[in-house]
Amino acid sequence: MIRTRDSDRIRTVTLDRPERRNALTEDGLDALSAAVADPPAPVVYLHGAGTAFCAGADLDAVAAVARESAANPDAAADFARRGQRVARAIEDSPAVVVAGIDGAARGGGVELALACDLRVATPEATFAETGVTFGLFGAWGGTHRLRRVLGEGNALDVSLSGRTIDAEEALRIGLVSRVREDPFAVAREIADNDPDALRELKPLVRGGSATVEEREAREAEAFARLVADHAEALGRGTGSG
Repeated sequence: MIRTRDSDRIRTVTLDRPERRNALTEDGLDALSAAVADPPAPVVYLHGAGTAFCAGADLDAVAAVARESAANPDAAADFARRGQRVARAIEDSPAVVVAGIDGAARGGGVELALACDLRVATPEATFAETGVTFGLFGAWGGTHRLRRVLGEGNALDVSLSGRTIDAEEALRIGLVSRVREDPFAVAREIADNDPDALRELKPLVRGGSATVEEREAREAEAFARLVADHAEALGRGTGSG
């Protein structure tokens, strides 16, 4: 279900279940978490096989959780926490995680994309938080990430309506940062940069729950580390810019 391929500077992670639009089972979630947790490359490129990015949770897995809930009231919450752990693993990965979204991203697929550092869509990409149409909502961290990425107004529109958004609208409201025929080219662009700088920069921009003062202190410390690591090259000077 999850395939990885490592090149010199990019780990490609493929959601490889095209017959189910790359919907994720519990085993698939665990495998995805492992694939992004400690990659050997500074950049991870996450994409789906076939004509979809990811349809979210496998409906058979959701049905099994629903049946289990009759005897175990914690089963549904445990399933949600499993997806949340995967989304956090993407956010906390030392690598920059680029989502290449081609075709449909639905429900949990949108939530996993939101956890990535960059989201790049093809013109054919579409997005929808469809849970409300059948009595659920995205519980893999999507409620707070959608608000963080889109702002409250757009987040409420997307989540409460369940409507489908095309790539052009996704770009306009900030759900994706670029629309490209070849999203992998953006991963290559990022990977061409200094890996130490990428590793230091990602958590600084992410910020988490740190205060402004804590974030600025971390920023200064990381900058100092990079200057020390590249002192010889910096000492030679490169002009302005």
